[in-house]
Formats: sequence, C-alpha cells, structure tokens
Amino acid sequence: MNAPYSIPVKGITNIGQWISWNPDSHKMEVREGGTWLINEGKFVEYLPQSFSDSGFLDAKGRLLTPGLVDSHTHPAFATTREDEFEMRATGMSYQEIAKAGGGIRNSVRKLREISEADLSDLIFGRLRLMMEHGTTTVECKSGYGLSTESELKSLRAIHSASNRLPIRTLSTFLGAHEVPDEFQDNKTGYINLLIHEMIPKVAGDNLADFCDVFCEEGVFTVGETRKILEVAQAHGLELKFHADEFISTGGAELAAGIQALSADHLMAISEEGIRALAISDTVATLLPGTTFFLGTGTWAPARKMLESGVTLALATDFNPGSNMSLSMSFIMTLAVIYLKMTSLEAFQAATYGGAKALGLSDNTGAIAVGYTADAVIWSAFNYKQVPYYYGINQVAETVIQGNCILKRQ
Repeated sequence: MNAPYSIPVKGITNIGQWISWNPDSHKMEVREGGTWLINEGKFVEYLPQSFSDSGFLDAKGRLLTPGLVDSHTHPAFATTREDEFEMRATGMSYQEIAKAGGGIRNSVRKLREISEADLSDLIFGRLRLMMEHGTTTVECKSGYGLSTESELKSLRAIHSASNRLPIRTLSTFLGAHEVPDEFQDNKTGYINLLIHEMIPKVAGDNLADFCDVFCEEGVFTVGETRKILEVAQAHGLELKFHADEFISTGGAELAAGIQALSADHLMAISEEGIRALAISDTVATLLPGTTFFLGTGTWAPARKMLESGVTLALATDFNPGSNMSLSMSFIMTLAVIYLKMTSLEAFQAATYGGAKALGLSDNTGAIAVGYTADAVIWSAFNYKQVPYYYGINQVAETVIQGNCILKRQ
C-alpha cells in the first residue's frame, strides 16, 4: 500500500456492479454499470454511461460499495495483550483472566503510563490500517484510562490522531468500561466520579459525541447504567452501550427505553429485548469478531432480529483483549457463516446500519444523491466475493469525501 494521498475526483466511472442502501425505496439494491458524479464531497448524480476522463476515478469494471462504517472500536490502548490470548488457549476464560488482574484493568495500568503524544501515534497507525481495509467512518472509544486525567488524555489523543487523517472519526466516552483498581471496594464512589466530574469535563471540552457503559454482570448493572447514561444525556451526549454480551440483563430493553442510538454485542439478548428493539429506533450492533476471537461459540441471533424488524449494524469491536482485527470484510465473513446473514444483509449492516448506529444515516452509508462521497472500489466483481474471500484485503481504492485516499497497485 502506498502512502496516503488525496486526489479530488469528479466522479467514479466505468463501474461494474454497485450496491447501496436506497433512501427512497428503503432497500439495499444491486445495480450495474455507469458513473456517479461527485461535487464538493457529495454524490450528486448517477449517469448510465462511462467517461474517459482523467478527472474521473476509473473503477475498471469492478465492484463499488459505500465506504464501510465501523461503529464500535476501542483503538485508544497502549499495549497489546497477546499473553492473554495464549492464556485462553490453555482453557482460561475472559472473565477468569480479568479476575486474575488481566483484561481491561491490565490495559488501564499501561495506558496511564503512556504519553498523550505516543498514544496519538498508536491510534494514528490503527486508523490508517482501517482506511486501508475500506473503513471511511469509525467510532473510537476511550475506556482504558478509568481516571479523569487518563480518560481525557485518551479522547484528546483520538482527536489529534484523526486530525492527521481524512477518515471520519466520532468519539465515545467509555469511562464506565470497568471499575478501576483503586475503586474496587468503592464502586459507588467511582460512579459518583463518572457523573459529577468525568462526564461534565468531557462534555464541557467537547471531547466526545457519545457515552457508553459496559452494562454486564460483574461490571455495571442496568440501574447503574441508566443512572450514568441519563447524566450523559443531560450533558448533550448521545447514548450507546455494551448490552447483554454474556448474560441477559435487560440491556436491550433499557437501550430501547432510553432511545439509545445502539445496543452493542447482544449475544445473550432475550426475546423481550428483541421485541423492544424492533419497535424502537435503536440499532442492534453485532460484533461477531468478539465471539470468534474469544472462542465462546455464542453468536448473536441475527436472523431472529432481522425477521423481527430490528435494524442491524456490524462492527469490529477492535480492541486488545477480545478482538484484534480491524477488517470489516472479515466481520462480514463471520456474519455470513455464523450469524446466517446473506452477503447483501452483511453489507447493509456494515454501511447503512453502522451509519444509523452513529446517527449519520441521513448523509452517510449509501451511494445516493446528497450523501457524502465515501466509497470503496474492490478487487472483486460482485458483492458476494467480498465476504466469500477471507484473510486477504480486497480493497483496491478508498474514496473519502470525494477524494481518492488510498490506492493499491
């Protein structure tokens, strides 16, 4: 992959197959051929013919899709945790490793030691890799600091890294990712720190778009999650949170009730939770990479959710403990194999669904008039080939806001 470059284009021409959510028909559609015109970073018109013009990006008859939207990632970490990866191979569970001093609190200790500049450089490299794999919009969480100083440092590092790249980045405050070591015997004290100090400072400094909570047995209860999120909402932050990952706690029902943008994970969602999401605007963000990486074999019931009318998003959950992959195409492969989604459903969830989970579905996640000109040209000739291949990067060119950003030889 060459270094990033940014070349404005008048459009994308000589398209082979192209797919997109159609905001008029409210369907994911498969089309063939033609040219999409781009002006001021937006798609402005579709023409059935192709052009021989150096100002256009030549798709060479290959597949065109909207840019991928990764709506759940944790890139603000200081060090990797490959030792824990091997510990799981010996039979230890994620929860057992956490109780032994590993897991999130392991990452917390390392993040508190790293400088903001060094953390920004690490995040920069990870965001660049995401672009190379076709991600054009990404949500980035804090959550490995668990102190006011370190959480603010993490969010500032996310901002400074994203300012050096064209990828669109949205930030999430995840101070409620775990209870840090110094508050292990005073959980109420930590929650008070979150709601009285951290959230007001994050919102006051305009460092985050969203607030997240790890709502799970042994972490934060549904009641505690509601309390934290209501304070965040009062400070102008949109809501998203980890819900029903290991056991059903009523997280999906809470998400629908408080009108969260998304409820994420949901491997243990209840029937009541599915019904609640189906009659709400809350998106179910599924993270099959985590099930795969942890080897639990518990997959979110995607088919049941789809058949009930729930809007789905797919995301990587890129993080050092439970999924060290930032490839959205691999996530789509897992969705087809284990979540029993069709390839078209997987693409919809990885583009339009992800945009909706970030509150962006009116301008992002589709190739349509008025939408941001984010797109991927693949070294594939139909959409089914993308999840069909795995373990390789099929992205040929990435376009962000009408600029050709990355080009593979």
